Amino acid sequence: MNIIESIRFIIPEIILLGFALAILVSSLFIRNRNLPGLFALAAVVAASLYLPQTQKTNPALFFNMLTGDSFSVFFKEICLFITGIVILISMGYKALNEDSMGEYYFLILNAAIAMLLAVSSDNLLMIYLSLEMLSLVSYILAAFLKHDPMSSEGALKYFLFGALSTGIMLYGISLVYGLFGTLDLSSISKAMAQGQVNALAAFILLILILAGLSFKCSLFPFHMWAPDAYQGAPTAVTAFISAGPKAVGFAVILRIFTKNFFPLYMDWSGLIALISIFTMTVGNVIAISQDNIKRMLAYSSIAQAGYMAIGFVAGSPLGMEGVLYYILAYALMNLGAFGCIILVSNSIKSDAIEDYAGLSKKDPASAFMLAVFLLSLAGIPPLAGFLGKFLVFAAAIQSKFILLAVAGVINSVIAAFYYMRVIKYMYLDEPKGIAAGPKSVPIQIALAIVITGVLIAGIYPSPFLNWIRASQSFFAQ
Repeated sequence: MNIIESIRFIIPEIILLGFALAILVSSLFIRNRNLPGLFALAAVVAASLYLPQTQKTNPALFFNMLTGDSFSVFFKEICLFITGIVILISMGYKALNEDSMGEYYFLILNAAIAMLLAVSSDNLLMIYLSLEMLSLVSYILAAFLKHDPMSSEGALKYFLFGALSTGIMLYGISLVYGLFGTLDLSSISKAMAQGQVNALAAFILLILILAGLSFKCSLFPFHMWAPDAYQGAPTAVTAFISAGPKAVGFAVILRIFTKNFFPLYMDWSGLIALISIFTMTVGNVIAISQDNIKRMLAYSSIAQAGYMAIGFVAGSPLGMEGVLYYILAYALMNLGAFGCIILVSNSIKSDAIEDYAGLSKKDPASAFMLAVFLLSLAGIPPLAGFLGKFLVFAAAIQSKFILLAVAGVINSVIAAFYYMRVIKYMYLDEPKGIAAGPKSVPIQIALAIVITGVLIAGIYPSPFLNWIRASQSFFAQ
């Protein structure tokens, strides 16, 4: 397919870029807090409406640099949804400076473009470029509160760990080119299927590439940036980097490992199982001692990545279904939790867990929604988080990874403690601090959308599972 024919498959990215530039230029002349957000939201809606028209039978786009298969379209829909919810949350987040809103939404839309390109990349060079674009924008967003030392510190740690992991991944990509003579994933897949590669060399370069992608997913041991970056970044940005880059990271891992390097499954499955156990355990155990709710959710996010990796290790259709469902459920419940935190922090100006005492009496709606999201993260039925964990644990048992499934169950019990601790503060302790103030309408809309998703995905998951199964034609190719 030539370049002219390929362009129509990236219309959503072109729409986002056009709106991003328009927002940046218009912000020089128009100082309005909500107008850039409305334009950014319109961009996401327009890109989403055009997206179904981009799906074809695995077309090779731009000389095999991109692909339009069902797998990439699934993740593009997830990424656009995450971006739209983050924009709604941002419109009601008081900590953002009104004079910088144009630049903020310009960066958010550019991050969305990078995510769309990353999940549809079919070439390691394109994967690297799109992930780097996403990383650079994320570093800037994490440091967006320019006069806040914690924001600068968190962004610096984010940048340093990102630079290290990117260097490791790039070295692995260079070894791929030396071993295969190409960076095209389809060509690499054919060579692997024919056994035309040294298994030991391939395993070494896979470890290097996995190291770089583990940073995006907050997998052990490339997780250490997350707590400081989550705590220091604007909470709306924290919501974005907790969901968007993680979804992209898993999309790229699934594309590389389960399609192109699956012949080496016995080599990498044991390693990733070990990483999964360490990721879950480290995240959950350290989360128990946190007294800042953003920092607690940072460690929770690390643990959630460990659960997602369980389905990936299983390597079966059920495992892939579990991973994709878990990514969707995680996006819903994590965005909802951070949206509630913004609603509360707008009033009490604090992220300390003890300041949530008696929230159910001061702001019963926010307390109820936050409780639902935390219970879903804990895996309590009938919420979406429960089914996500059930699917990945069942996949692990089906594939004979019994120890991995047991570790997941034990970690889920540990995690329930610190989630319940927040709920205990909200419902059993006496109120203190400032009473709840007026609530932002955009945040309430965002929370209504995600809490509906969490409830429906848990109680009636069939539409979501059918959507996920339709995207799994990728694994049969």
